[in-house]
Amino acid sequence: MTHHHPAFRRIAPALALLFPALLPAPALAAEPAPGHGDDHHDHDQDIVVTGLRKAASDAVSGVTVLDGAALAGEVRASLGETLARQPGVSATSFGPAASRPILRGLGGERIRLLTDGVGSLDLSSSSGDHAVAINPLTADRIEILRGPGALLFGSSAIGGVVNVIDRRIPRRLPEAPFHAEGTAAYGSAADERSASLGIDAPLGGGFVLHADGNWSKSDDLDTGGHILVPALRQVVSASADPAVAALAGLKGRLPNTAARASEAAGGLAYVAGDLNLGISLARHDAKYGVPIRYALEAGGEAEAPTIDLRQTRIDGRAEIPLSGWLQNVSLRGNYVRYAHDEIEESGEIGSRFRARGGEARLDLVQAEKGGWGGTSGAQYMEKSVRIAGEEKYLPDARQRQFGLFTLQSLESGPWRFEGGLRFEHSRLTANEDDDLVTPARARSFDTVSASLGTVVDFAPGWKGALNLSRAVRAPALDELFAHGPHAGTQAYEIGEPDLSPERSHGVEFSLRHRAGPLRIDLSAFYARFSNFIYLFGDGTEQDDLPVYRYRQGKARYLGFEAELQAPLGEFMGVNWDLDAQADYVRARIDGFGPAPLIPPMRLIGTLSGRSGPLDGSIGLEHALRQSRTAPGETETPAYTLVNAALEWHVLDGAHQLTLGLAADNIFDVVARRHSSLLKDYALLAGRDVRLTLRFAY
Repeated sequence: MTHHHPAFRRIAPALALLFPALLPAPALAAEPAPGHGDDHHDHDQDIVVTGLRKAASDAVSGVTVLDGAALAGEVRASLGETLARQPGVSATSFGPAASRPILRGLGGERIRLLTDGVGSLDLSSSSGDHAVAINPLTADRIEILRGPGALLFGSSAIGGVVNVIDRRIPRRLPEAPFHAEGTAAYGSAADERSASLGIDAPLGGGFVLHADGNWSKSDDLDTGGHILVPALRQVVSASADPAVAALAGLKGRLPNTAARASEAAGGLAYVAGDLNLGISLARHDAKYGVPIRYALEAGGEAEAPTIDLRQTRIDGRAEIPLSGWLQNVSLRGNYVRYAHDEIEESGEIGSRFRARGGEARLDLVQAEKGGWGGTSGAQYMEKSVRIAGEEKYLPDARQRQFGLFTLQSLESGPWRFEGGLRFEHSRLTANEDDDLVTPARARSFDTVSASLGTVVDFAPGWKGALNLSRAVRAPALDELFAHGPHAGTQAYEIGEPDLSPERSHGVEFSLRHRAGPLRIDLSAFYARFSNFIYLFGDGTEQDDLPVYRYRQGKARYLGFEAELQAPLGEFMGVNWDLDAQADYVRARIDGFGPAPLIPPMRLIGTLSGRSGPLDGSIGLEHALRQSRTAPGETETPAYTLVNAALEWHVLDGAHQLTLGLAADNIFDVVARRHSSLLKDYALLAGRDVRLTLRFAY
């Protein structure tokens, strides 16, 4: 932003609120070090690292924290599959290796995936077959932030934030001589083998050295039945081509889904009380297949790509305690080089994708005074994207984004009020491209998002929260400048350079109860979008693909999430607990119909028991039939999965050793996710027996 920019002058009075040096402010609890194997963590006491800096139960927006044994039991090959059973979360499910989270029916450019507060800067948001370059094996803790509070992390967090916390830049001094944690696992559905090891070693003088590595390899995924849905089996069985007709009998193994991945990282930090300075370097490599979208007509070509992905990233962090009206200054940044090649069955590289960029974030945490406090700061992100080859659907493009934000809170008796404000300037440019026949283009956007909410303790153990929000998102590079064949969506995509920013007005109500081990969480939300950006088929074809154009319209999203954790008491020497949850999203785009890829209502119930060193559970996951379909979508049948797990804590304390045995989808049922573009060609894993070993020393 320059001093003469007209938009800046218009919003200057609002920006003055971002650095309220003259306002009294609250002391927010210092961020704790991530837990080291604490399997029975009290998340109500956790400080949400993703900027809210308060106990999860006190947040105005919905927060889910996954760590310890809960995280270890959910870890899968991709971030989407790892989180798919959390409240309000689904996944894109482009095979087991390429699955991105979907929050409250929103995905892609509408959610942000972070590592310790800054973006992953991969290309997973642009296509379902692009894997997230965050390996869940590296996670020490994962936080999911839904609702208006997520807007502090960028306009593209309009749907929510997933923040993966690792220990690559250590936050505390381990006891000599070192601290080590590791896992080893085997999953039968894909003959999956994985292992990870992380070590922290004190060097003296407050310096800590970190090193970690992980490796995983899997074969084609074993499923619970026929690969194609009944309607497609009926189509291919009528074909005169024997090769096409044979697809009707395809079942069991899901072809072209084998994968391997490896990662290595090192970090160095200086720790002196609350002072923390550090840097880390990580290299991520993965090679995986994408489920085949079969040709249903004689002579047609099936898409069976293999993707070879590499990412190198440098991260830095500085957390400096202060005195006076500022309690803490935190600076977090990264630089990322990302690449992946899409390899054809012949072994030739069909397309090359390249991205590079970085992100920096400054947080100024105010000290407590008179019940007032908050966090203010600035954020800058820059990313350039280049595509070459057959799947070049986007000219060389660059995105720059600068934001100023604040989150202020005032506590008075049982009431706490919270207000958030974010100004963002985005500039997106595309070079002239002779292959795509597109001219050079540039767009700039100035957006202001805001939220206002309150939390009240209205009865012993009960809290109610209400949040109002106005969110504005600048269009993404693909939405503005796409103009070519996109294999991930099987469409010829054409962007609209004249798109306006996407706006929404939302309301969210939450009800929470905490009484000892009894926990109740209820959230209901409604959002009304104007200028909602979506793809619309215009009925024509180009390069043998249907043409889809980006357009805008009004849309409505509403839904709820409900969780219950209740102790059932002791029976036969076992302490029993019941966990239950439900979530639902309903979305419609005016003039179009139901929004695409919206997951159906889902119910999950788990009965768990603890006796001495043994923990066990058995649970049901039921997804209802999704009959509210967008134009061109097919219905998705209901399914019910039965899952069970048993863990033996051989050692518990400073030295830990845990052995686990789990069985997912015990009855090998056919299950398909409506949120997957490939659901008619690929289904979820069948029976999967998993063995795990975790240790900490």
